Amino acid sequence: METKSRYRTYSQYLREKYGEKVYKIPLNLPVTCPNRDGILGRNGCIFCGEEGTGFESLCNKISVSEQLDQNIKYIQEKYKAGKFIAFFQNFTNTYLPLSDFKGYMGEVLQDNVVEIAVSTRPDCIHDDYLEYLKDLQYRTGKNISIELGLQSVNYYTLQKINRGHTLAEFIDAMLKIKKFGFSSCVHLILNLPWDHEADVIEGAKILSALGVEQVKLHSLYIVKGTEMGRQYENGQIKLISLEEYVDRVITFLEYLDPNIVLQRIIGRAPEENTLFCNWGTSWWKIKDMIDEKMEHTDSYQGKKFNYLNGKAVKHFVPEKR
Repeated sequence: METKSRYRTYSQYLREKYGEKVYKIPLNLPVTCPNRDGILGRNGCIFCGEEGTGFESLCNKISVSEQLDQNIKYIQEKYKAGKFIAFFQNFTNTYLPLSDFKGYMGEVLQDNVVEIAVSTRPDCIHDDYLEYLKDLQYRTGKNISIELGLQSVNYYTLQKINRGHTLAEFIDAMLKIKKFGFSSCVHLILNLPWDHEADVIEGAKILSALGVEQVKLHSLYIVKGTEMGRQYENGQIKLISLEEYVDRVITFLEYLDPNIVLQRIIGRAPEENTLFCNWGTSWWKIKDMIDEKMEHTDSYQGKKFNYLNGKAVKHFVPEKR
């Protein structure tokens, strides 16, 4: 852990793994989502805008190799960086023909790219794609990680947000990812209007039980022109306070396996296109609030991580010395 950090941070994890600071480069493919093109639905998740989550990415009309080169050049000049992660970020990056997928992956095989991260949905994890990635990892020596958007472990919330899959598909995807030996990162939104503290705790428990390696926590931001945007403007949904979000993050961390890496505990959004974003507060201020409260209450990641490996019979088992 970083000095004084009460949870396992991504920056320190990368430094330990690669021996220096590593920068993640967002890449934007011309892909969509099965929840948008009619396979599962037409309108996507009710919070998802037309640009998806890649608002900081370059235009997907630029080739992947050009996007990578432009971003690396900028980061190298600004931060003197030497190692990078090619992050296929926006929409569903395994939702395309396997031949096209292979072509895009082949555009990032530079010497200074040490890892490839692929963001996708739980219902778009297929053995054929994983077998190709396993072979690519073996041939190139580049680490490969899979990022899954889950958002909530509550079955009814997944229905409410029109997610298009349930918890079962997520479990299936995680079992496949573990089978092929890839690192995994799971995305959760901790303040969806239909979730409660019990869902936050259960989310931490499920990710820990499945052996997830990394987590990205987000606060919900509401985009103009979306179904959730209309619900928000009509007063149909109510959001929790910033103080409650801070408490939910801390609760989540306390129940989370202390070995899991936190890529982030609060997200960012393009404020000019949102109706609600981080309670009108800078993301780093919210992070400071979380850090300060954890320090004040002597909270830390894994404080309540005591529920796996047959918790109910542990009193029968002699303590190992």
